Amino acid sequence: MDKVQNYLSKINQRYKTGISREHSYRGDLQALLETLLPGVLVTNEPAHIACGAPDYILIKAHIPLGYIEAKDIGKSLDNKDYKEQFDRYKNSLDNLIITDYLEFRFFWDGLPITSIRLADIKGGQLQPKPEQFKHFTDLMTDFAAHRGQTIKSPSKLANMMAGKAKLLANIIETALSNDQQQEADNTLRDQMDAFIHTAA
Repeated sequence: MDKVQNYLSKINQRYKTGISREHSYRGDLQALLETLLPGVLVTNEPAHIACGAPDYILIKAHIPLGYIEAKDIGKSLDNKDYKEQFDRYKNSLDNLIITDYLEFRFFWDGLPITSIRLADIKGGQLQPKPEQFKHFTDLMTDFAAHRGQTIKSPSKLANMMAGKAKLLANIIETALSNDQQQEADNTLRDQMDAFIHTAA
């Protein structure tokens, strides 16, 4: 698994400088994924979508296959600073990876599927875990084989729509509670209040 080893070597070079941050490793991960997944276009910093701006999108034949959100090496993916964003992505994107470039957590339809770690940090540098390389490659191949799910039952559709409605409600609530509200925000609040009173 020379491809994964080469990726970790590049990441390690940057990490040891002490000046690299989250964005410093973006190109390295993009190059690895495009090497492992021929025929898949991996775009770094894609356009915003309804739930935000995941760092990568994987596309094949103009069809989105999955999304990846990457955070800086050395800061736990369980950090509370990430919770709101991660929850938003998990509730909105049915094929998602969250990573710190070393650990990769896979989510399907908002649920954790598996995770894998390619290296540990010891003595200020990365210590690769080569026994994981093959499994990682297989997981990425499966991740990129995703196709949009077909909805075959009313209950499945209802659950999906409820999740989307909750996401939209959270986005609107965030916009309305922003301390820097502009006049347009007040109009949005007035419309929401009118809608609530009408529905009641």
